[in-house]
Amino acid sequence: MFSLVEAGVFTIPSFYQKAVLLKGRTAPILSKLESMETLPLTDPSSEPSTPPAPTEEARPSIRWQKFLLDLLETLVMAIVLYIGINAVSARVRVDGWSMAPTLEDGEFVLVSRLAYRLDQPQRGDIIVFKYPAQPDQDLIKRIIGLPGDVVEVKNAGVFVNGQPLEEPYIADKPAYQGLWWVPAGHLFVLGDNRNESSDSHSWGLLPIENVIGKAVLVYWPIQEWKVLKPP
Repeated sequence: MFSLVEAGVFTIPSFYQKAVLLKGRTAPILSKLESMETLPLTDPSSEPSTPPAPTEEARPSIRWQKFLLDLLETLVMAIVLYIGINAVSARVRVDGWSMAPTLEDGEFVLVSRLAYRLDQPQRGDIIVFKYPAQPDQDLIKRIIGLPGDVVEVKNAGVFVNGQPLEEPYIADKPAYQGLWWVPAGHLFVLGDNRNESSDSHSWGLLPIENVIGKAVLVYWPIQEWKVLKPP
């Protein structure tokens, strides 16, 4: 049978030709897409997270925390030093003129609390002690008599075991007299300003247990700074 196409009488519309042509060109691409493996979807929450870097708002808070920590460490160190210093020393203010001219009214003196834990009291030492009649009151005087000594004040001089003391530090010679025997565990103390001092010649002997420590130096006023040594 004779065909119209074969005879060239019937022509294929142009849009159909374009569709056939397009299908021929895209077929390989579609085939490749269909053959591709699909990637599995991942859960974002299952991935390891990296901590965010500190923001500008967080940095002032960190600085304040460091400042407060440094301040706390400084305070603790200051308290420890204060307790430690007070455990081995004391600072006293001279009130009055009983130790003039060696110590003047208003001067500040450093006192060693350890002096008599390491050594024995010596004649001529200047000591701070609790006044036996009023233990809440501290006094400062010079040791004249040690346990076992016999102290005598006569003829405007001080004698220990019959020997006169050389006392270049006194303000004036004593205008009183007396005789004292110093028993064990006690001291005989006098002020350098002999006639203006309340001391062992007026209220008796000092128990060694009342001694706070040994005066070692005058540290204030600074122009009066000096080390206190026995004569």
